[in-house]
Order: sequence, then C-alpha cells, then structure tokens
Amino acid sequence: MEPTADIALIGLAVMGQNLILNMNDHGYTVVAYNRTVSKVDDFLNKEAKGTKVIGAHSIEEMVSHLKRPRRVMMLVKAGAAVDEFIEQLLPFLEKGDIIIDGGNSLFQDSIRRTKYLEEKGLLFVGTGVSGGEEGARKGPSIMPGGSPAAWPHVKDIFQSVAAKVEDGTPCCDWVGENGAGHYVKMVHNGIEYGDMQLICEAYNLMSRGLGMTADEMHQVFAEWNKGDLDSFLIEITRDILAFKDTDGQPLVDKILDTAGQKGTGKWTVISSQDLGIPITLMAEAVYARCVSALKDERVAAAKKLKGPRPTISGDRAKFVEAIRQALYASKIISYAQGYMLMRAAAKEYKWNLNYGGIALMWRGGCIIRSRFLGKIKEAYDKNPKLNNLLLDQFFRKAIKDSQRAWRNVVAMAAKKGIPTPAFSTALAFYDAYRSDRLPANLLQAQRDYFGAHTYERIDKPRGEFFHTNWTGRGGDVSAGTYTV
Repeated sequence: MEPTADIALIGLAVMGQNLILNMNDHGYTVVAYNRTVSKVDDFLNKEAKGTKVIGAHSIEEMVSHLKRPRRVMMLVKAGAAVDEFIEQLLPFLEKGDIIIDGGNSLFQDSIRRTKYLEEKGLLFVGTGVSGGEEGARKGPSIMPGGSPAAWPHVKDIFQSVAAKVEDGTPCCDWVGENGAGHYVKMVHNGIEYGDMQLICEAYNLMSRGLGMTADEMHQVFAEWNKGDLDSFLIEITRDILAFKDTDGQPLVDKILDTAGQKGTGKWTVISSQDLGIPITLMAEAVYARCVSALKDERVAAAKKLKGPRPTISGDRAKFVEAIRQALYASKIISYAQGYMLMRAAAKEYKWNLNYGGIALMWRGGCIIRSRFLGKIKEAYDKNPKLNNLLLDQFFRKAIKDSQRAWRNVVAMAAKKGIPTPAFSTALAFYDAYRSDRLPANLLQAQRDYFGAHTYERIDKPRGEFFHTNWTGRGGDVSAGTYTV
C-alpha cells in the first residue's frame, strides 16, 4: 500500500501530543509512536480520536507509513535518548530521509548529529520549539537549524503549525547550519530566565518593600500588560497573582520559594563564558535560582544575619512606576546581552544568523513573546550589522527615559536590603559598557606583577605587549599572553 503520512512524531508526552494535533488541524497526516506503545493506543482512543493520526507500534511500522523523503521528528528527553532513537531509526531509513530533534538539546550535540547523519547520507534538523503545551497546540515558535537541504522538505509543515504575527508571518524560519537552531533556542531560554527573574524582583519590591497584596499587584501587572511591557510573562504573572486557593487566599503566597531549572539557562551562561561575552543578567538569574534552593540555610541565616527593615515609604504609586521603568530598562539590557552572545556564536561557528528574523520568530508563540520584540526586529531591519542593541536610537532613548527611575530603584533596594541581583547587574553592565575607561589597567598590572602575564600600553599600538619587573627581583621573562 502506498505510504500516506507526511511526518512521524516520536514522543507522546503533552508537547508531542499537542504538536501532532496541531499538524493534523493543518491538514497533515501524522504517524504517532512512543517507546511505551500503550500510550499510542491511549492517544488514538482519547485525544486523537476522530483525527487522521495513524498509530504505530514499532519503528519499522512507523517508517512504513511515511512518504519519501521520510520525515521523523522526536520530542524526547535531550541527551542519550535522542542518540538511541537515531540508532534505532537508521536501519529503516535511506539516503535523503530527515531526522528532526525538537527537544531542548545542547547545540553541540546538534552539531555532532548533523555531521554524523550527513556522513550516512541522511539529513538532520535540530529545532527549538517554544511555547509550552499551549504553544504546541495552538502555534509555537519554531527555530530550525541543521542540514540546509532539509529545510525545503519541512518548511511548509513547520510554518503552517507555527504561531503567526499580526500580518500572518509565521514565527518560524531557517536559522542556520548544524547547531544554530538549538543555539538560538538556548539563548531564548536564557533570556526567559532573565525576564522571569526581573519580574520576580519587581514583585518582591512591591510585596516586601511596599507591602502590597497579591490583588493589588494583580492590578499593577494588568496595567503594565497594556503598555511597553505587554508580554506573555507579564500576562501570566497578572493571572497568577489573581488566582485563589480553595480557602480564598492567594495561591502564590503558599508556594515554597525554591526554584528549579532544566539546564538551558546554565548552558547559556557556560557558552557565554566560552565565548567571553558578559551576559551578566542571565547569569544572575541562574544564580538567583541556586540561592533560592538554599531554603533551609536561608531560614537559619535569617535568624542571625541582620540588615535594614525592607519597608519602603513615600509615594507608593510613584515608586511602582519607577519599578516599571527599571524593569523595562533591565529587560533591554538582557536582550542586548543575548544578541551579543548570538553574534559571537555566529562568528565562532560560522553561522549566518538573521537577527531581525530571530526577533520575529520570538514575536509570537514562545515564552518570551512580547510587543518589545517588534522594536528589536525594526532595529536590525534598519541596521543588520548593528553591534549592540543599546546603540539603536529607539533603545538609547528608552534607556535615557528610564534611567533616573532605574537608578533610584536599585539604590532603594540596596538601602532597604531587598535583593535585586538582575536589576543591579543590568545597571552595572550599562555603566560599564558606556565607560571609555575601566579599572582593568590595575587588574592587568596585578596579573603582570604576580604572573608576568604582560600588558598593553595606551601610548603604544594595540597588540604590543610589555612586562615590568615590579619588585626588582622578578626578572624580565614574561609568561605567554592570553585573554579572558
């Protein structure tokens, strides 16, 4: 019998199920497969009942239903499981067939898998998929990279099921070779960490500092969601603050203050260290989660370590507006740092990234979707070679307009002992980036003093290195130069 299915999907957790149903809604015939095959039958008898979805109970059966070139997508746990399924698929696939990894894989794994499969005559797509359960069902942001020859064969499916912006443009386009798609998704997740931490710091300033109730903060976030901060994360924060437990009290107040992480934020920070790019806000967001996990230690420390009372007095409405401006300015810094990292990665891995296009892909469907991203696309449309988002006219003005409030919020938080690591590091980065001279001259002198690591001079050409015998006892031999 002639194969009729357009694509197969392995992995029937909620994301996989919802993406299959999304594809079915757009006219594609999908083969569903899961390692625990009973889940296939359960899916067909419940969520997929009445659809064109085909169930398969083995890899061989799944592949037999597929039109050529065969397209097999995996939504399984990142790491060993992806490699295991690739090996199981190989005996049943032929030259030109396409394997797609839609999980949160490390981008180096996607670089390796692209090379491995291309050497076998197959094509590989490593694609970020963002938007959670709802996005998968109604339209996610999709960020594909891998083998360029695969794109024409998956483009229609991906762009059909992806979220759309106001003019109907899909939040999906080809990102670049080998690991580019998963890299961009990783940076998306790093920015997501930053956005969430900034919102939590704004919440904490209002809750602890101003003594506002969940209902009062719900009103603030509802208002913020109508302006420049309009975004998915502000929207869900609004809804969370209004949600009541069974006793009528705000549920958020009963949730234990220890945060988890799945690793993508950490990967982003590690990559930034490898590339020498200061994504300080995302790093603080990761470490803030680590600090939150020290719950028992914090409870014990709170009884012994003293600081100022956190109460903020004065005009409450005025300070709430200052928090909004600080949040907006810090958000600009977070995205500027994320784009700095992508530019460095593109250079290192020889990717040709479309930065305006990436902003468009993030404009809808994904967790960081926001009105704000439209301005980033405009900035890169005007100047595709823009070195830093902070240098764009719109964002320069936005920072200028917010700066006084931003500084006041960070200063007040410090005086009142309310931790704002993301707000504070964003401001510190801004001040460092706009400084034509930093104290690294002293740092270089220290390194040369204790390790003969050499330094450059302001009165000599760049690239010419010097060593000083600071004590008269160290000699004139210098260590090899290196930069960090």
